Amino acid sequence: MWYVYILLCRGNSYYIGITNDLERRFKDHQEGKGGAYTKSHKPIRLVYSEPHPDRSSALKREIQLKKLSRIKKEKLVAEIKITL
Repeated sequence: MWYVYILLCRGNSYYIGITNDLERRFKDHQEGKGGAYTKSHKPIRLVYSEPHPDRSSALKREIQLKKLSRIKKEKLVAEIKITL
């Protein structure tokens, strides 16, 4: 199973990515081993995740989410509550 996820980062920004292990990937981001963006904008918490059956579909959805406006991302995040 693959996941598209959204992290809330310092500065009230969002980071969107994909992984097949949410807990490990979040830990990587917190330790500065994740994406370049999260090295300078430390993640605060995971605010959204969406399961996908394979990497390909997760990548397609990641691209869709990255194209959303800030307001639409906030609406999506508000609809789903995540605890990690």
